[in-house]
This record gives sequence, structure tokens and C-alpha cells, in this order.
Amino acid sequence: MPTGWKPHRGLPMAVTNAVSWRSEGINYKKNEVFLDVVESVNILVNSNGQVIRSDVVGALKMRTYLSGMPECKLGLNDRVLLEAQGRATKGKAIDLEDIKFHQCVRLAKFENDRTISFIPPDGAFDLMTYRLSTQVKPLIWVEAQVEMHSRSRVEMMVKARSQFKERSTATNVEIELPVAIDASNPNIRTSMGSASYAPENDALLWKIKSFPGGKEYMLRAEFSLPSITAEEATPERKAPIRVKFEIPYFTVSGIQVRYLKIIEKSGYHALPWVRYITMAGEYELRLI
Repeated sequence: MPTGWKPHRGLPMAVTNAVSWRSEGINYKKNEVFLDVVESVNILVNSNGQVIRSDVVGALKMRTYLSGMPECKLGLNDRVLLEAQGRATKGKAIDLEDIKFHQCVRLAKFENDRTISFIPPDGAFDLMTYRLSTQVKPLIWVEAQVEMHSRSRVEMMVKARSQFKERSTATNVEIELPVAIDASNPNIRTSMGSASYAPENDALLWKIKSFPGGKEYMLRAEFSLPSITAEEATPERKAPIRVKFEIPYFTVSGIQVRYLKIIEKSGYHALPWVRYITMAGEYELRLI
């Protein structure tokens, strides 16, 4: 029996053709598959500006609206597969680590010829997850300088720079900048986006809706501190700068879905939709 198949309890496999994760008789007017390739970038930068941890965790997230019992086949630009088929890889192939599949994938077939073939569950599921432990250049770099101007007035100067190609654009960027406890009367100016003081988090929150590659934006903020605690409070502030973002149509790994075929015995035509997106996971710069 192929790996990943489970017989229906009490009845022989041949009789029921049962797949534990999918019921018989599913029917849709419009047969569609949505596949999102989502990569989360985890980065930790220390106070000297060195990247001390970086990895990428990827997931192939599927939503299937397919009638009957469809057979799906998925091809990736996976180095082992392309070399096994004698194709030239020319640097476009990728090396994935820690690959884990949903139970619907026929593992024996993958181990045999690197083909990802499966009868999908109905609706949403993660087909596959993987990891890349390669050193990742921070996609958005943030530098901050904090200056005391008097015992009770502090100025913060922040630069945010996008370090990916110009043809890509990060969206919904949020940069959380820690400020001293007891800061008040903030006066904030930005060259792009909007910034607000979030006293409940002791932070400034800088939001930039659209941040194209190869750009640099600035923020300046001034605020007051109670003069008695100003000297003690500032050096203690050790919270990191946290960054959130999404970059559509972009992956750090360079993973590509080469094909997604759907075959069902009734012979219907199904539309596959594939999207790529990179987002910030745990993304922290300890630079203040």
C-alpha cells in the first residue's frame, strides 16, 4: 500500500477507495485551486549591527475547491529533482531543508522520483513546510540614534532602508521603535508614512503602506522626559526595534512552482492560482 494512504476501518481498501482526509461525492460548479507560497523571515541583529540569527520558514498553503477525487501533481525548482532528470540547474534550483508534507502526499513517490503527488483534502491545508538556514540579508534595515539635548529633552533620528530589488515593493510596513518609559509630548516628523506614539508599549509606531526596493526613509522624533529620571531611564532601554512587512510576488529562497496539474476521471478543467509572498516573522534589531 502506498505510503500516506489509510484504509477505511473494517473494509478492504479496494472496495471503498477511501481516503481518510477527503470524503466522496464533493461537487463544485467551478473547480479551482489556490496555492500561496509563504516565506517568513526570522532575523535577529545585535547591538553591533551583526546578524546573529537568520532563517526562512516556508509553507505551501493550499485551498482546494475541486469535485470528485482529483489527483494533483506539483513540480518545484528543486535541485535534486532537476539533477535527477538531467536538466541544467544554472543556479535557479534551490536546496530545501526539513521538508515536511501533509499526510495526503505520497511519500514513496517523492522519495523515488521527487514528484509531489496527492489527492488533496477539501478546503484549506498546508501541503508542505520547509526551512532555509542560509544567511539572509535583512530585507528592511533600520538604524536609530538617540540624543539627549538637555536633562529632559530627547531626540531620536531613524533611517529605514529597503535592501531588496527595486522591482519589488514591501507593503504594510510597521516599525516599532522603543522609547524611554515616561516619555511625553512627542513631536514626530517622517519623510514617508505616518508615525504615532504608543505609550502602552513605550514605543513609536511608524507605518509605511508602500515601501519600494532600494529606498530610504527618515523619521525624527523629539519628546520630553521627567528630568529626575531622564539619566537613569535612557540607558536601561533594551527593547529591540521590531519590524513587520509583506512583500508580494517575492520569495527569499527563489522557490518556484514549475507546474500544478489536476487530473480527475470526469475530465473537468480546473484553474490553479499561484501567489508568492514574503513576510516578517520574528524580525528584531537590537540597535537602540
